[in-house]
Parts: sequence; structure tokens; C-alpha cells
Amino acid sequence: MGISRRTLLVGTGAGAVAVVLAACTGEPRPKPTTTVPPTPRPTIPTGSVPVPTAWMRSTWSTDPYSRGAMSYLPAGAVPQNRKDLAAPILGRVFLAGEATDPDRPGTVQGAIDSGRRVAADVIAASTSGERIAVVGAGAAGAAAARSLADAGRAVTVFEARERTGGRIRSVVDKNWPVPAQLGAWLSAGEGANTLGGILAAQGIRRLAFGTSTGWSKDGAAPTVDGGALKKAIAQAVGGPSDVPLGTALTSAGADPQDPALAAALAWLQATTGVDAAKASSWYPPAFTPDALVGAGGDLGVIVDAPLKGLKVTLTSPVMRIAYDDAGVSLRLGTGEALSFDRVVVTVPLGVLQRHAIEFAPVLPFAHRGAIAALASGYVETVWLHFDKTFWSVDADIWHVVGGEGPIRTWLNLQPITGDAVLVGLVGGPDAEAYAKLSDADAQATARQSLMPFVSATKSP
Repeated sequence: MGISRRTLLVGTGAGAVAVVLAACTGEPRPKPTTTVPPTPRPTIPTGSVPVPTAWMRSTWSTDPYSRGAMSYLPAGAVPQNRKDLAAPILGRVFLAGEATDPDRPGTVQGAIDSGRRVAADVIAASTSGERIAVVGAGAAGAAAARSLADAGRAVTVFEARERTGGRIRSVVDKNWPVPAQLGAWLSAGEGANTLGGILAAQGIRRLAFGTSTGWSKDGAAPTVDGGALKKAIAQAVGGPSDVPLGTALTSAGADPQDPALAAALAWLQATTGVDAAKASSWYPPAFTPDALVGAGGDLGVIVDAPLKGLKVTLTSPVMRIAYDDAGVSLRLGTGEALSFDRVVVTVPLGVLQRHAIEFAPVLPFAHRGAIAALASGYVETVWLHFDKTFWSVDADIWHVVGGEGPIRTWLNLQPITGDAVLVGLVGGPDAEAYAKLSDADAQATARQSLMPFVSATKSP
């Protein structure tokens, strides 16, 4: 399936972004900075949280081919912006990805749906045998490429990374009882239009996280509650203009510094990627209930299966797309130019916002306006495997209430797998800052964030 093109692209800079891939070059590891890190280097007391025997983390926020995890609507943006971004351009350039899906944005299903939608648009505008380029081998690109190939189009997929999958990344390794999931792998519910539904359809093992607890330095606390958010949103929707969710909370009399509310906001940001200080209160992110379904197997199959038998060129970032009434021309990182009849662009919103791909002529006003109006959300994941448990908390989902650690949401895989594995989720500005840390500081920060659970009293 993959035709490696390392020689084609060695030395190219530029990147692409997060939701639907126009990129492929292994996730770059952030190097230790010479400047002061975004958060103070944590100090871990001897004999507290042990050093993990294995650990892994994502860095989507700083990844040049992602620059984020999923899109959301900041104050002032509207769902129409997504439709504007999805509109075909001269019948030659077509954009897809979760950011273009008004029904299920920010989800794997939304990316897949957008790929199928854009394929239908291309098929309607083209004839059998036409050469179609698909930029990005993530969920949207794979869905689009499969539909186009099945309709008789000659499809070539360009992926900037050295692997397919985009922001779906399952690491199958002997260090982990289940594949370590560093990308999109969680959803609320198991309906047909959720990731849980995709897992069921593909026969991929599902991990159910259904019990939760809040936890502070003093032990068990009530779990998170979205009541304050619901009240603030109900009041804000009647206002004269859209205001950020943080502003709406303050106007409704809530205290964002309240430990319980801070924990609820941390959960909201870890599950949606939004910055609560920017997110729209007219079109707010959904508050996820304390129940999640995760992938317990190799999630890459949902991308690799539709790409089977298709021409996929890896390590091939697209730097420039020129288009007119006659066709399109792609320029790769090496300067090589290739001609096609039409192109499907599935790069993440963050990549578009950083102008990682040059369009000639520039995109229409509506498309540029949509790119500027939407926001890229951040979510990072860290997996820690310990020799044995150092906690006595039975719940699957842990919410840290109070404290200084930036990672306030943890998933406990011990009841599910029998191994002492914890998975930390961090979203919003904290995720962006966490991704910039060196590996040593990132691991120390994760351990510091687990301090409330050391010698914790058994949860009810």
C-alpha cells in the first residue's frame, strides 16, 4: 500500500495540521528548550509517585502536521463557517476533514463523513478515469480515496508522515497490555455515529470507562458536574452577542477558580480540546458524561482497510496547490510538480491556519474567512505503566480537584487489563503547554499530577 518517498522529501520543512492530514513524517519529539519551559519544572518527592517502567505521550499541539487535535467554534464563529470551508472551488479543489463537518465536528466519524461527502462532490463533477489527488491519509482522506476509487477514479494519496492514520495512532508494543493510543481513541457512547459504533462495526476491542470519582489531597470528592456550565450557557444564549464560555460563567456568578468548577472545565477541555476562555457560549462544546468508550485494539485498521490496494505515497508533504479551470498542479517538498484533474485536501485546520500549503490563486474569501473564524483545539495523552499500583482508587475515571498538576483527568486501566496502567488526558491551553515540555519534564509533570493519589484512601 505505501510507496516510501523519503528520497523525495528529505529536508523539507513546512507542515500540515491536525484533523484530516496532509502530512506524514513521524511525530516529531520536542527537544529540550533553552528558554524557560511553559510550566515550572516539577519536583517529585522521593518515595512518592514511582518512576514508570514504560511511558509514551502525544505532542499533537506542536506536531507540524497537526498543530492541534480537533476544531471548535470560538465566540463569534458560527456553524455556517464549516459549510463555507466545505464548498467546492471551481470544481477542482475540494476540502474535507472534521472541521468541515457541521454534524459531528471534532470526531473520527465526522472526518469519515466528510471524506464520503467530498467524494460524492468530486464524483458529480468528474468522469470515470480522471486523476484525483487526495492530500492526507487520515480518516477523511482514506474514506474519500476509497469512495473515489470504487467509482472508477484514478486516485493517488499523498501523506506527509512516514505512516498512514493521521491523528489516529495505535502503538502495539509488548510494554502495554493493550495498544497505547496516542491519538483519537475515545468517545461518549456506542451509537452508530460514534467511535464506539465504529469499533463495534470493525470488531475492535472496546474499553468501557463507566465509574468515576473526584479526588483531592484529602481523598475522595464528588465527581465533576456540568451544572454551572449549563446555567451559564442558558443565560448567555439570550445575550445580545456571543461571549466566551469563561465570560459567561463569570456573568452567571460562577467562580472559575473554584476547585470543583476548575475540575469540570479541565474535563471539558480534555474531551473536546477547547479553550474555555475562547469557546462560544452560543455554540458551546458538549459536556461529556462520566462514561467513555475507548479502543482496546489497533485503531489503524479503520484507515488502512479503505486504503488497501490504493497508491499511497508517504513522506510526501504537499507545499503548493495551483488550480484553474483546466486542472490542478501539486508541488511537493522537493519542488517536484505533479498534475491532476482535481484535488481533495484533508489537512487539519491548524495546518491551513499556518498557511503550510500555498494556494494559487488564494482561496476564496468565504474559505479564508472560515479558516480564520474556526479554532484549533488541543488534547494530549500520556500513558504510564508501573510495576505495581501505588493507589487504592477503584474508579475508572479520576478527576483531580484542586492541586497544581496540569493533568486533571486520568483513566485507570488496572480494573480492565489487570496491569498498573494510567492514562492522563489534558486539553486546551494546558495541553499546548504540556506538548512543549521536554520528555524529562513531561514525565515529571505527569508524576506530579498523580500526587493526590499516593496513599489515597480507598474510594467508595
